[in-house]
This record gives sequence, structure tokens and C-alpha cells, in this order.
Amino acid sequence: MRITAKADYAVRAAAELAASPDGQPVKGEHLSEAQDIPLQFLEHILLELKHARLVRARRGARGGYWLARPAEEITVADVIRAVEGPLANIQDSAPEATHYPGAAEHLRDVWVAVRANLREVLEQVTLADLTSGELPRRVRRLIADPDAWEVR
Repeated sequence: MRITAKADYAVRAAAELAASPDGQPVKGEHLSEAQDIPLQFLEHILLELKHARLVRARRGARGGYWLARPAEEITVADVIRAVEGPLANIQDSAPEATHYPGAAEHLRDVWVAVRANLREVLEQVTLADLTSGELPRRVRRLIADPDAWEVR
């Protein structure tokens, strides 16, 4: 899976909002500086997160952005879907909607399994988990395996 800059920036910005004390509004400029995200790009991302009802916004001197729900209720998958759509599409189709002829016939099953594994991690990790550093046990087990850190 290739994680786009947009998805990466969205999760980082959402985590920054989750870390805001008392859920106070955070200025876009602060988010941009804190996570080294280009401000114009970030503002488009925040708008998409707002449309997905993950983020709220208020203009003005006391304005900014904040999470629309508690950080414990927003997963990494929610954020990625808000800016990128489904987690694992094959040429703009859901994996189960693909059909391959001949020797590649069972490739659909592999794509469905890949999506299931992505969900297994991304739907379990919340913004609260990210900001606290307390990742779910299943995720900690995966990253404890030295093989997970090997580039291939």
C-alpha cells in the first residue's frame, strides 16, 4: 500500500488536534508549523475532514480547528477514508467487485485479504492511541517483529 502525502498529512494534523489541551481550537498555521505541512495543502485537507464530520472549524481571532468527536472515537481509517476514499480499491473498484480470468482468477481473494489486513490495523488505532503512544496490543505485536522493519 502506498500512503499518499495527503493521507499522511491528514492523520498527522488530526493527531495534532487530538493533542490539543481541552479540545481548544487550533489555528491552521500552528498545525502547519507543528507538523511541517504546507499550509495551503493542509487547509484543503482540513476542509475534507470537516466535510467528513471529523473536524469542526470556527473563523476569527478565537477560531481554529478541533475534533468533532472525542479522539477515542476517531480511527486512523476514518481519517484516511475522509481524504482518500476506501482503504483498498483496485482501479477504482472494490476488491470484491474485481474479476480476473484464467491464472489470475484468485487474485481478487488476495486483494480482499489485503484490505482485511489494512482494516485490522487502521480501524483499531484511534487518534487517542497515537497521541498517548499506547497502541493496541495487536499493532504492538506487529511492530515488535524485526521483519516488519525490513525494507523489501
